[in-house]
Amino acid sequence: MTTTNQINQDDINKAVWNACDTFRGVISADTYKDFILTMLFLKYISDVYKDEYNKLITQYGDNPDLIHAMMSKQRFVLPEGASFWDLYEKRYEAGNGERIDKALHAIEEANGSKLKNVFQDISFNTDRLGQEKQKNDLLRHLLEDFGKDILDLSSERVGSLDIIGNAYEYLIKHFAAGSGATAGEYYTPPEVSTLLATVLEPVENDQICDPCTGSGSLLLKCGAMVRKNSGSKKYALFGQEAIGSTWALAKMNMFLHGEDNHRIEWGDTIRNPLLKEKDGTGLLHFDVVTANPPFSLDKWGHDDASSDPYGRFRRGVPPKTKGDYAFISHMIETLKPESGRMGVVVPHGVLFRASSEGKIRQQLIEENLLDTVIGLPEKLFFGTGIPAAILIFKKHKTDNNVLFIDASREFKSGKNQNQLTPDNIQKVIDTYKARESVDKYAYLASFDEIKENDFNLNIPRYVDTFEEEAEIDLVAVRTERVQLKNELQTLEAEMEGYLKELGYGA
Repeated sequence: MTTTNQINQDDINKAVWNACDTFRGVISADTYKDFILTMLFLKYISDVYKDEYNKLITQYGDNPDLIHAMMSKQRFVLPEGASFWDLYEKRYEAGNGERIDKALHAIEEANGSKLKNVFQDISFNTDRLGQEKQKNDLLRHLLEDFGKDILDLSSERVGSLDIIGNAYEYLIKHFAAGSGATAGEYYTPPEVSTLLATVLEPVENDQICDPCTGSGSLLLKCGAMVRKNSGSKKYALFGQEAIGSTWALAKMNMFLHGEDNHRIEWGDTIRNPLLKEKDGTGLLHFDVVTANPPFSLDKWGHDDASSDPYGRFRRGVPPKTKGDYAFISHMIETLKPESGRMGVVVPHGVLFRASSEGKIRQQLIEENLLDTVIGLPEKLFFGTGIPAAILIFKKHKTDNNVLFIDASREFKSGKNQNQLTPDNIQKVIDTYKARESVDKYAYLASFDEIKENDFNLNIPRYVDTFEEEAEIDLVAVRTERVQLKNELQTLEAEMEGYLKELGYGA
């Protein structure tokens, strides 16, 4: 029997996290995250489908053909035998892994382009879960965890779809925290996403793109920003992700947040950009482009860059072993000429490294595309302790200055990760909007000043955070020293007396 009271966000977060206990100590979190996240998606679409079916039975119980026709028009179609509950009923039978894989494949087929290839990189029938008996037992436990009343995800009980999307994001965040270096492949801290989305101000009718989509959280934050500011869902989300399993995470994440108007492609953005015009000749252009690309990526596609058919590297080809400016160059070339604005997370080397990177940087500044440089605290991103920066570019600037903000010293300290607090974020946003120098925090640099610095954007060159030490009063120090010396002599005389009394005297 399922409960009817509305689910609480904390309760669902705790329940899905506890479901991971089935795998802990058996396989690594990096391996089982895909099983957990996929099962949450399957459970959600199954509960919604079952809920709708029961409502139609009540309404049109004597007309099965009508019910079947109406169910075939649901947001997601579940073929017979492919729902979570079909799998749950057979959980004690052999072959759980094979049954789940077949069900996912059938769901893909039944939903056409919407879910095409989403489950291709996930297999529950894998030897990574152990030999057949252990695998079957683990998957039975997993089905039972998601079959508990607490995880009844029917529409009536869930209420807002955000509950499911938030639970999915909660899981992704916790998996990222334990994934070490690989976390950067799919996760951007929510505070950084919030900062980027607020600064870039996506509005109604905007086309928004993340060419390094990861799990899609940055795109989702931009979409939420449009809805918050305008109350409108008239916008479109685009993206591309190179890693198949991460691309699948992004697709499921979009659907769980109700973002059906998205186009996320699977492939290497630099070597093979897939967000192109209908005739295939040119790249699509967007109002907002934002990304947290892999830092200083080695083997990013240098060999073919000089003959790039889209002219993305006309300002120069980045170094073979550092792809930062490859992503920046790609993003710049996909901005709409009038409304285009972009925000990208980069390692600090991007601000000052010379050679080919220096030449590209100089041209971007000379073209008056760079708007703002924001220095972030260290240990903000999973998988790397180094501090990063955000670069804001705009196609249409109202001046030829660059604002430098040093937000690196203001954060909430954590054991493994530091965090930006809402106050920290708001201070950056207020400073960004005011576009004025702030003592020891921000500096509005002219083009000439940057040119004098050889187009080096290292933040300390512009924002002076040096704190002068208080002047030392040498007379007062000498007086205190004499006083302490006299006190020491008195104490030593007293100690000598005590020692004599105890028989230790000379």
